[in-house]
Amino acid sequence: MTDYENILAQFDHISLAEMESVKLMNRIDTKYVVTARQLPLLLQMAKPDYFVQEIDGVRLAAYDTVYYDTDSLDMYIRHHDRQLVRQKIRVRKYVDSDLTFLEIKRKNNKGRTKKKRISVPGFALSGDIVGSDKPDCTVADFVARKSRYTWEQISPKLTTKFHRITLVNRRKTERLTIDLDISWVNLLTGVVKTYPDLVIVELKRDGNVPSPMLGIMQQLRISPLKISKYCIGTALTSPEVKQNRFKYKIRRIEKLLAAK
Repeated sequence: MTDYENILAQFDHISLAEMESVKLMNRIDTKYVVTARQLPLLLQMAKPDYFVQEIDGVRLAAYDTVYYDTDSLDMYIRHHDRQLVRQKIRVRKYVDSDLTFLEIKRKNNKGRTKKKRISVPGFALSGDIVGSDKPDCTVADFVARKSRYTWEQISPKLTTKFHRITLVNRRKTERLTIDLDISWVNLLTGVVKTYPDLVIVELKRDGNVPSPMLGIMQQLRISPLKISKYCIGTALTSPEVKQNRFKYKIRRIEKLLAAK
């Protein structure tokens, strides 16, 4: 086991059923980037105040995701151009539980993120597939109702794989996701990019509730960094795409990973 896995094994755990009260589907997100070297200390500091999610004995969960966009990459460009109101459409497989969802994330002009999803049988989707948890709703209907796009306007553009640790504070007012072993494959260019030492930490709160993790990040002198795995992955794997406003984030990540 790695150092961080040894520490993770010492956490009190919370089940998936108990997590139902901490969905935070309408939330404020704060993101950070750290290195795999910093992860053991961060987890050690978090242990007194957080549970770790455990599913069938698994505390380090595998995720596979396919991001959809228009042919002109409208969702990527809107994010790049700092449009406050924007969306992401993805199909995400929760590998360990063998569940797959079509998910639509919407961010409003107040920084709030809402997520809607429908259960689907796998990555090979057509518009007429019916959601197993919403038998009166097809994939095409769901996209049309919950996003600004139609199913015909979008197609798969980027895949990403990573492992995730999910922590919940003991008051159950926030979730913390820690993503590591991140890799991308661009379905248009064929370019593959991996950042094995990159860790993306995302604090998810339903409003400005007190957060132990905010204090931990301040102690470690780690500043927030707004980062999208879809946008960074697209910029890294598609050299021709518009990306001026993401370059400083990529430089910051690479400088962090290069530090000893």
